[in-house]
Amino acid sequence: MTDTPYAAHERLVAPCRPRQAIWRVLLGLVIVTVTLFVGYSVVLRMLTATGSQELALSFITGDSQFGMLLLLGCFGFMTLGVVLAARQLQRRGLQSVTGDYRQMVRQFWQVVRLLFLLMLAVFLLPPYDFGAPLTPNLSLGSWLALLPLSLLAVLIQVSAEEILFRGYLQQSLAARFRSPLVWMLVPSILFAIGHYSPEQAGENALLIVGLTGLFGLLMADITARAGTLGPAIALHFANNVVALLIVGFPDMLSGLALYLTPFDMSDTGTLRLWLLVDLIMMVCAWLVARIAMRR
Repeated sequence: MTDTPYAAHERLVAPCRPRQAIWRVLLGLVIVTVTLFVGYSVVLRMLTATGSQELALSFITGDSQFGMLLLLGCFGFMTLGVVLAARQLQRRGLQSVTGDYRQMVRQFWQVVRLLFLLMLAVFLLPPYDFGAPLTPNLSLGSWLALLPLSLLAVLIQVSAEEILFRGYLQQSLAARFRSPLVWMLVPSILFAIGHYSPEQAGENALLIVGLTGLFGLLMADITARAGTLGPAIALHFANNVVALLIVGFPDMLSGLALYLTPFDMSDTGTLRLWLLVDLIMMVCAWLVARIAMRR
C-alpha cells in the first residue's frame, strides 16, 4: 500500500493488524450500538420523567432548539462506544482511530475554510431560493445566539459518525482485507442504511440512501489519502451545517435551522432536482478537499 495514493492510510490501519479478526469488528459494532442505545434511552427517560411529553418528543424529532441540540449531543455516546470497543478489542486509544490530533486539526482547518468559501460563493450566486421563498424558522438574533452551541453540536455529531465509519470500521476491515472494495464499500453501505427513512422521505428514501452511500465512499477515499479523519470531518461538518443550521426540511430535524425549504423530503419532484444539485456540490466539495490537502 506504500506506493499507492492510500499510503497514508497505513498509519491508521497498522495498529489494528495484531487484532484483525472479524469477530472483533462485529463485537465492536455491538458495543457501539449498545452504548449509543443505552445513552439515548437514559436521556429520553430523564426527559420523560420531567412530565413534559412535548420535551421528550422534540428530542426524538429534533423540531425544537433544545431537542435538536440534545439529539446531536447524544452522538457523543457513539464516540464513547468506539473508544470502549477500540480499547477493549484492539488495545488502542482514540488518537489511533482519528490519526494524530495535531495533523487532524491542521487538515480539518485546511479543508473547512475552503469549503465555507465555496458555500459562500454558491449562496451568492443565483438562483437565490429553492423554487419558492424559503420559510423563516428562527429569528436572526436567536440563530446567532445559538450558533456557537449549534456548531459544537454538529461537530459532535459528524465527528462521531466519522470516528465510527471511516475510523474504527474502515480501519478494522482494512487490516483484514487488502481490497478497498471491502474496507471502503462496507462502511459506506452501513452508513447509508442508517439514513434510510421511508416515513419522512417516501419514494425518495432509496435515492437519499444512494446519495448518502456515495458520500460515504468519498469520505472513505479522502480519509485514506489524508491519514487522519480531519478532512472527512470537515466535509461532513460543512455539509451538515448547511443542511441542519442554514436551510432545513420542515418535517425533520428542523430545530436549529435559520430557514426551512418550501417542500418536504417526500416531495418527489422538487426534492429530486435538489438531490442532483446536492450530488454536484458533494463532488465539488470532495475535489476542494483534495486540493486543500495539497497546499
